[in-house]
Order: sequence, then C-alpha cells, then structure tokens
Amino acid sequence: MKVAVIGGGWAGLAAAVDLTAAGVKTTLYEAGRQPGGRARAIEVDGAVDNGQHILLGAYRETLALMRQVGADPDRLLERRPLAVYDPTGFHLALPHWPAPLNVAWGLLTASGTGWREKLATARWMESVKRRRFRLKEDLSVAEWLDAAGQTGALRRHLWEPLCLAALNIPAERASAQIFANVLRDSLGSSRRSDTDLLLPRTDLGQLLPTPAAQWLHDNSATLSFGTRVGGLSANGDGIVIDETRFDAVIVATAPQHAEKLWPELTCDFDYEPIATVTFSSTQQPDSTSPAKTVRKIWPVGRRPQPGVARLRPERSRRMGNPERQRTGSSAGCGTGLTWSGHLAKSHPRKARHFCLPSQARPPGFRDL
Repeated sequence: MKVAVIGGGWAGLAAAVDLTAAGVKTTLYEAGRQPGGRARAIEVDGAVDNGQHILLGAYRETLALMRQVGADPDRLLERRPLAVYDPTGFHLALPHWPAPLNVAWGLLTASGTGWREKLATARWMESVKRRRFRLKEDLSVAEWLDAAGQTGALRRHLWEPLCLAALNIPAERASAQIFANVLRDSLGSSRRSDTDLLLPRTDLGQLLPTPAAQWLHDNSATLSFGTRVGGLSANGDGIVIDETRFDAVIVATAPQHAEKLWPELTCDFDYEPIATVTFSSTQQPDSTSPAKTVRKIWPVGRRPQPGVARLRPERSRRMGNPERQRTGSSAGCGTGLTWSGHLAKSHPRKARHFCLPSQARPPGFRDL
C-alpha cells in the first residue's frame, strides 16, 4: 500500500510515523523547508520558537509518539504540578497528591477567592463529572459559567484564562462542550499526572519535528520538504498527486488549505491571528511561577544553556503593534526585558479557527 501525507506539522508527522511503523510505503509532503508546522523552531540569531506551546501531562499519545521517534520526554520536558498565578494576588497550586485530592486541595487553599465560591465551584465540578462532561446543549463557555453561578475570581483567573489558552478564543465565544472535554482530560482526570504542566527544556523542533523526520528517513519513508501540493485528482485506481498515484491520501493541513486541495472538506470557519514576540532577558526565570497571565499575553521563560542568552516568548491571542511592545514593561510583563526584534506570526489572518458552539464539522468528524 502507498499513502501520501500532506502537511508536515505535528499531526502530519504523527500520521506518517504510524503508517511507516505499520509497514506502509509513505510519502510526506510539506510546503515548508522544515517539519513542525506552527510548532517548530526557526533560526533568528539562534533557535527561536515560532509559537509558544505548553503541554499537559494528559497528552499521553503525544508523549508516546515522542518516545517512539527517540525524543525522551523525561529529558526534554520539565514536569511541574499545575500552578496558576495572577498579578492581582490570585494563586492556585496543585500538590503531588493522587487525583482528585490534588485538585480538591488546590481549590481549597487557593488565595484570592472566598470559601463560598470555592464550595460552589467544587459542587459544580462534581455535577459536571456526574454528567460525564456532556452538556445537554452546546453554548458559549461564558453562558455555561453564568448558568452555573461561576462569576467570581475563579472564573476570571482560572476558567477564562484556561479557555483562552486551550481553545484560542475568549469564553464569550468559545464552545462550552469542547471546553468541557478539556476539563475532562485535565482537571477532571483520574490520573494525577494528567494535570501536570510540561515545559520544554529545548526548542520545539527538538521535541518532535526533527526527531520524527529523522525517524521517518531512517525507516525509508519519502520526505518531500519545500513541496507545495497544488491539488488532488481521483481516478479508479487511487489518488494522484503530481502524476504520482497513491492508494490513499491523508490531508493534515489547516482547514483553509485542505479545502483548496479537496473542496468536499470545506468548512465555514472563522479565524483570528496569533503572534509570538520574543524578548531577551538577563533575569533568571521565577522557579515558582512558570507561567503568568497578563491581559491576553502569556509570558513563558526558558532557562538558558550555559553561555546562551535566555529568550522569553510572549504569545498574544490578538495581533497588536510590535512597536508599542518593545520592552517587557510596556507589555505589562515587568522590567528587565528587551525586545529581540523578532515577531513570529502563524498567519496574518488565519492562525487559528474559532472553536464556536455547535460548530459544523467535516464529514466523518469524531467528537473527542
């Protein structure tokens, strides 16, 4: 059997590795000159991530894939219990206890919120668990939280930031059912490790894209980087790409590219841009707070290797004017940061599609 995979991002690499491991003759097409898609490293005065990504312990399939291609998660990722800090004084940290005791204790000892809100949140989470995280109808996260009485500090400092981080869209517009799925696999999981933060010790390329591409090469897959597929054509014998016939094709691209290749994949999605602005710093990262939320900016520090300046990427959900954010203090991230001059953006208009309530999905879509 001969299969083509179009798109060399993490999804395309995962598909190509699975096919190759199963003995399928696989060809991977990627328009860029390197693998990784929107989660890779680029060279700008050293390796800089083109998009800041934080993994959770719940990403068990991703961790298994890393191990399969020789990228050791225990060496490449720093595992920490989930902790949420806010400049206003809100603080929630989970201990190294079995689930669900870790979440219960983190909620009980959270600062910046009162007892009534904590008890109401605990009762709400238990009711969501009893319904197996299934909603009677899909609505916005904001409407879901309103109906549950979640209107206080935990909403502002936990649920809304978590929604924005996971779904790339504010709670007022995000799908409550998809957000409930996120809670099911993280804070609602029976595995304590699923709630852990996994912070990269290296650039994103070394986490998966580069090792996966090397593994595919070593296992006789065909890698075609810098090749943009213009279209697909089907005949009775299979699917043809540039006069090469395949028994099947996996399209692992962004929706707006997929529909150009195969019109039947068209979906009516709305999009918004995402930018990553990189700062350099002489300060050491705060070991107690790996990530803090500031407005809609997510600062994440990376510890330097000996002799290498530390880079601090700020990932903003809304594209702004980088000229107004040349220093960390002007972005609300404290002092001691200098803009490196690097602004990475996934796409000026279509970085992420909106995860809206009751969003129409492609044919054959399986709800996770």
